[in-house]
Amino acid sequence: MQPRNMSMSGVVDLAAVKAAGEAKAKAEQTRAEAARQGGPAAVPASSLVIDVDEAGFETDVLQRSAEVPVVIDFWAEWCEPCKQLGPLLERLAHEYNGRFLLAKVDVDANQMLMQQFGIQGIPAVFAVVAGQALPLFQGAAPEAQIRQTLDQLIQVGEERFGLTGIAVDPSAAGEAQAPAPVPPGPYDSLLEAAARALDANDFPGAVQAYKNVLSDDPANTEARLGLAQAELLGRVQRTDPQKVRQEAAEKPADVDAQLAAADLDLVGGHVEDAFGRLVDTVRRTFGEDRDRVRLRLLDLFEVIGPEDPRVGAARTALARVLF
Repeated sequence: MQPRNMSMSGVVDLAAVKAAGEAKAKAEQTRAEAARQGGPAAVPASSLVIDVDEAGFETDVLQRSAEVPVVIDFWAEWCEPCKQLGPLLERLAHEYNGRFLLAKVDVDANQMLMQQFGIQGIPAVFAVVAGQALPLFQGAAPEAQIRQTLDQLIQVGEERFGLTGIAVDPSAAGEAQAPAPVPPGPYDSLLEAAARALDANDFPGAVQAYKNVLSDDPANTEARLGLAQAELLGRVQRTDPQKVRQEAAEKPADVDAQLAAADLDLVGGHVEDAFGRLVDTVRRTFGEDRDRVRLRLLDLFEVIGPEDPRVGAARTALARVLF
């Protein structure tokens, strides 16, 4: 397992440490400064797993990597293998008790980080040790293999850079003293009001009612499905189907035309056509346009439901296009 510097422009600059000797000196300087201030403070166990974005990468990953190896889990909500690997890595982060930190990066929200690391597919796991990047593995690897890789990573951190991990205080603020969350709901009256609005073709009213539920309970499955349906029907209600289909046929590169046609496909029961149209549009677009189409496709997945095999097939096709 060999550390390597990764030259990155823009958000991240891992080239700040250009050699292992310099990296080790920087790590030793950080530890010496902490010792002069009375030693590093113990952290709560909840700090062993953190969500990281592009803005906080310098502080949360690069700077912390001078104290402890930081393992980076690149994941996405739609990625099924990520849902298996993520909880396993979180469990191991707590089991290893401060020998490494786990930083989780949502690639949908942090595409520049994904590009800078050269991620070709997810889940992908990297580490940063004293400012230097280590590619670990890609895909949902077996637990035994992951443990072996982590042990090697920790050994590299100790032998080359003197990183012995961080102290963990399970009784620190933010742990057991935290009050138990109040269960959300019930929302029966709000959901019934939303359903009545849908039946009356009052789509803006239904949208607002579902949003009222989701503002307090973002994971409410019924409200998420209802919101996606209400927004879809509201968009279709304002269109001329014949004109939409003509424009989509004549202007294959027009993102708005393809979005509108996909809505009609779905409402008309042509689910695979709707998904295929948007996956093809994602393939042809870039930047903000690509993101608009991808998010619309995720909305349509909500309408059909994650258990539908057509959604699973479309997610796989989308992943191939994106990565």
